[in-house]
Formats: sequence, structure tokens, C-alpha cells
Amino acid sequence: MTTQLLFIGTTELLIIGAIALLLFGGKKLPELMKGLGQGVSSFKKGMNEGTTDDGQRSKDDGQRTTEGE
Repeated sequence: MTTQLLFIGTTELLIIGAIALLLFGGKKLPELMKGLGQGVSSFKKGMNEGTTDDGQRSKDDGQRTTEGE
């Protein structure tokens, strides 16, 4: 049931793309998509780093709270 709610079809994607093109124009749209792609890749990179060194981060967080007080 949740997969049906999250699924966006081709028609919906075309409508969203057309609205974005009308709002931002042809020159600005590629710049926006590039920034969005960089943001997503940065987010993924951060998530991957967080899963590999969770133990180290928790130790660092503990040190930061004691130093800040």
C-alpha cells in the first residue's frame, strides 16, 4: 500500500517538469538540477560515513558535551 502512495508515474513527472520549466525558465533549470544532484550526493556520502564510524562519532559527541559545559 505504501509503495502505491510513493509511486510517481511518467505523466506526473512530465507535469512536474513542465511546471518547473515554466517557473524557473530554461536557463536556470539546469543549474538547479546540478545543485540538487550535488546535494543528494553529499547527503549520501554523509550517510555512508555515518554508518562506517558510528562508534567514533559517539565518542566524539561525548567529548564535545563535556568540553562545552
